Amino acid sequence: MQTDMPRRSAVVDLGSNSVRLVVFEGVSRNPVPIFNEKAVLRLGRGLTATGKLNEEGVQMAMEVLSRFHAIARAMNADPFEILATAAVRDALNGPEFVDALRKNMPGVPIRILSGEEEADHSAIGVMCGIPGANGLVADVGGGSLELIRLTQDGRHDANTLPLGVIRLSDRAKGDLSVARTLADEDIGRVKWLSQVKGGTLYLVGGAFRALARLHIARMQYPLNIVHYYTLGLEEAREMTGWLLHAQRRSLERLPGAPKKRLDDVPFAATVLRRLLRKVHPERVVFCVDGLREGWYMLNVAPDCLPENPMEVVARDMCARLGRSKTLPDVLYRWTDGLLPNESETERQLRRIACILSDVGSHDHPEYRAEQTYWRILRLQGVGFDHEARAWLSLALAARYAADVNADFLATSRTLLSEPAWRQAIVLGQALRLAYSLSGGTAVLLDGTALLWQRKELVLKLVSSRVAVRGETVGRGLTRLGQALNVPTRFESDLEG
Repeated sequence: MQTDMPRRSAVVDLGSNSVRLVVFEGVSRNPVPIFNEKAVLRLGRGLTATGKLNEEGVQMAMEVLSRFHAIARAMNADPFEILATAAVRDALNGPEFVDALRKNMPGVPIRILSGEEEADHSAIGVMCGIPGANGLVADVGGGSLELIRLTQDGRHDANTLPLGVIRLSDRAKGDLSVARTLADEDIGRVKWLSQVKGGTLYLVGGAFRALARLHIARMQYPLNIVHYYTLGLEEAREMTGWLLHAQRRSLERLPGAPKKRLDDVPFAATVLRRLLRKVHPERVVFCVDGLREGWYMLNVAPDCLPENPMEVVARDMCARLGRSKTLPDVLYRWTDGLLPNESETERQLRRIACILSDVGSHDHPEYRAEQTYWRILRLQGVGFDHEARAWLSLALAARYAADVNADFLATSRTLLSEPAWRQAIVLGQALRLAYSLSGGTAVLLDGTALLWQRKELVLKLVSSRVAVRGETVGRGLTRLGQALNVPTRFESDLEG
């Protein structure tokens, strides 16, 4: 084994509908999956009627888990653990099945999670993927629905309900009106849900993700990323109504339709609709991080959770693709006060933009703006909501002199308000000016300052090393003034 190989860890999520292996690389605030494979077993099919795991699914599980074990072992994953959820914990033959697995894979940890443990893992996954999450987490699987309350103080009031899409279908014998009644009864027994009314509802699990994918396709939403896809209450209600009445054939025709999930969609939509009716959330946010990422944060990177995931991603990209690790902090100070009435969220985005401001340095100059735009808009990393992606990608495209009317900026134009669009352009022009002044070196930029004097923007030169007012710098200052719609001028403060 190579001593310089990054640490790897792996977890198997053995659910009622499917089993998935994820291998993570490294120890980071942003889990980095380097292998991700799923097999549909439907272990929980028929559990309501027989009390036992589906026999065909059991045979498939033995083969699939042996393969997953071999992959994890070959990739030197440590820790490696198998987490079994609702179907296995509820089935009469669940312990027998786990014993057979242990004989087949001696030494491999296999843990049957309680419903509360499953909810807790999912909640930590949401905290990983959506920093500062506060509200109700609903994680739907094949066998169960986990509900847990997130606050600034931690995780509270976990419950598990027999409302997974397979179990609900079996209990209702495929009748959606019966499923609606069952969902209302089960959800109605969770008394603490009154404490989360009017807040945010975070949706986790493959069946809920399928709803988001279908809605993204139907609405021709410009960013095909489920994580952080957000709907208002009425939008979410309309979506569930559409999905409950849509013909399967029409859903299949949508681009990227999750065809293996279409049988589950009406039952997932039923559960969501009843939750909406119960808690009246202000907004619904889809989260792709759940049980597996919760396991990773608990077992691999527990000390990383307090970190800012956006900044971790940005600094990693800066180290790999940029030319200076020190310039971003200088840029952040240099642009302080540039954007009027800057909110805390806008301040944080400006900081991230400064860190990412040189990631296109090695791209072809003719395509640098567009390449950087797509790289940031579609980057892999938790913590970036869709507006943040649109804002950062636009700011960095402007930093690389993108034409603001370019077609490739359409996603940002759709997702951003006009004030947010203007702010991104302003910061991009400021970063462009900064690189012209300094050549990408912190020491030269430190010899300059951007200052407001009344309603005029002044570029002050405070070091003889940057006293040359080149044509490029002059044009850059003029463009920044135009973006802000204010006059600009140079000022020199040189002595000796």
